[in-house]
Amino acid sequence: MKFVLLDRIVALEPQRSIATRKALTLAEEYLADHFPTFPVMPGVMMLEAMVQSAAWLVRASTGFSASLVTLEEAKNVTYKSFVAPGRVLELKIDAVRIEAAASEFRGVGICGDREMVKAQIKLRHRNLADREPHLAETDRTLVSKARELFALLGGPALLASSTPATVAG
Repeated sequence: MKFVLLDRIVALEPQRSIATRKALTLAEEYLADHFPTFPVMPGVMMLEAMVQSAAWLVRASTGFSASLVTLEEAKNVTYKSFVAPGRVLELKIDAVRIEAAASEFRGVGICGDREMVKAQIKLRHRNLADREPHLAETDRTLVSKARELFALLGGPALLASSTPATVAG
């Protein structure tokens, strides 16, 4: 992932749900263009924050078995209001299903008590080496980097408090 739209994982229940936060600041580079006199988080960025949250739930639930977790489909996406600098977008993602190669989720993003975005998303998970075996080392590097970022976001401490039988490697 090229950019991170989450500041913290605040709750994690493998195979079930994840809660994350993104505090929007004026330092966000994209706010200079969206919009210069009325800076707000673009809707596509709110959706991407939901996708990133769901991807962390997939990784935690599958023991980081896939190097790539990507969006396959977003549907029933609704935007209710703007997220402005100084606000915190709290994302709650519930798993509908998490399987080896695909997953489905329902998610909502709120600021305070107001819903900002809601969507149903499907993700695909895979490894580069599945199609091109010589890329196995790249898969290992991507998983290693994902584990490092997961640690920075606070994920391992939340996993430690989960039921050990539900968490792989």
